[in-house]
Amino acid sequence: MSVKIRLQRHGKKGKPFYWVVAADARAKRDGKFLEKIGTYNPNTNPATIDLDIEKAAQWLHNGAQPTDTAKAILSYKGALLKHHLNGGVRKGALTQEQADTKLAAWLDEKTGKVDVKKSGLSKVDADARAKALKAEKVANEKRIASQVEAANAAQATEEVTEEVAEAATEEAPAVEENNEETQA
Repeated sequence: MSVKIRLQRHGKKGKPFYWVVAADARAKRDGKFLEKIGTYNPNTNPATIDLDIEKAAQWLHNGAQPTDTAKAILSYKGALLKHHLNGGVRKGALTQEQADTKLAAWLDEKTGKVDVKKSGLSKVDADARAKALKAEKVANEKRIASQVEAANAAQATEEVTEEVAEAATEEAPAVEENNEETQA
């Protein structure tokens, strides 16, 4: 029986969530599996991966073949490195303590890189929010200024209309008097 380490899809439409499983190669994608090794959530930024490195390395030692995506996940979390170092221990090239220290150093370096990326993303997000707030304040000031300008224009129009109305009422009796004089 050939075993694959692959992703098993869960979640709802448009929001996938995956289990990393060891399954028979002939089984359906979301069907029966031998063991759940971890989870992968691509909806977060950066993606959230929880993986049991020991189980993954054991399945790799037993001959399980990871799919392309599963291989990328195993590499990202250090399971492939652990499998490689365990091979060196089995051959006698290095001791288990040396392999563990190399893996721990690599994991610390990887964690540092991920933390830098997360802080960079939060800084970019904060900058974008500040820029959006500033743009919103400018837009609000323009809107208020245009409303004040429109109110002033309306008031000026009312004043002109009142002046025209007053002038028309003053001229109207004079015109009527002229009409009476011409008729007489």
